[in-house]
Amino acid sequence: MKRRQLCLGALGTLGAGLMASSAAHAADNYPSRPVRIIVPYAAGGGPDVQMRQLAPSLGEALGQPIVVENKVGAGGVLAAQYVAQAPADGYTALMGSNSHLIQKALQPSLKFDPVNDFTPVTVVGTSPSVLVVAADSPYRTVQDLIAALLAQPGKMNYSSGGIGSAAHLGGATLVSLLRASAVHLPLKGSVEIPLSLLRGDSAFAFTIAGTAIPQVKGGKLRALAVTSAAPMAQLPQVPTLQSVLRSDLAVQEFWFGLWLPVKSPAEAVNKLYAAATQTLKSPAIAAQFEASGNSVTQSASPQADAAFVRGEFRKWADIIKLTGITAG
Repeated sequence: MKRRQLCLGALGTLGAGLMASSAAHAADNYPSRPVRIIVPYAAGGGPDVQMRQLAPSLGEALGQPIVVENKVGAGGVLAAQYVAQAPADGYTALMGSNSHLIQKALQPSLKFDPVNDFTPVTVVGTSPSVLVVAADSPYRTVQDLIAALLAQPGKMNYSSGGIGSAAHLGGATLVSLLRASAVHLPLKGSVEIPLSLLRGDSAFAFTIAGTAIPQVKGGKLRALAVTSAAPMAQLPQVPTLQSVLRSDLAVQEFWFGLWLPVKSPAEAVNKLYAAATQTLKSPAIAAQFEASGNSVTQSASPQADAAFVRGEFRKWADIIKLTGITAG
């Protein structure tokens, strides 16, 4: 009996060793098949287009094709839950963004944790919002708008693409930091914001840069401020909202990057980071991003990205607390 137990124990140890060796070999050979990136936005939308712009060069640098898949729903929650439950082998990544942090802060009961369920690899792009009014609006500067908000409590509307959207958070943050009051006008989608301004249904709004810049340069909208930490190259004369309100909570940029399921092999994380580094150096990628109102941005390391995500989660939770926004 003892001899049989010893044999079984030896076989068990051998089996565990073979499994560990196999796992290490798989990690060393990563990637040996195509890598999927799950995009939580509709095909043809801005974030989807940007990830598809990256995919061919990223795949070339990685040595395997990148397959972009769209899983839309619940403000990005469905895609996040899918990737969080995927095998932690480096072959399924999420296009993670601050939208996931916002949704979790708005709905703590959601069955995924954007901080603890993922291993961030790197940020790849950022885009601020632009505070805009109609071109014929009487508000020519952000100070004009602030004065009107303070003089007319509860009389002005700001529009957004829905509760918890970037436009909603931007407008609510402005009003809250001023200790003013205004009426939130949620629309069916962010594409309706410019029309709302032009019709006069709303007095001001925050629109993502890729949407705002063509409208501003086309003479339909007027830009009053940007939510980036520094002025935008495309709108160099437009001040940052942070410089006006003197609050870091006024810095609100949409960013997106690559996340793997937690406990993914370090080899996979490092190789994906190296491939992203090579890809993001491309002048063509930078030009494509700039044309859509984005900036190529890369984390200093996966560890730096993880620290950034944790900090952003705290910031967005503070913004939601400040504004009192709820999910429904």
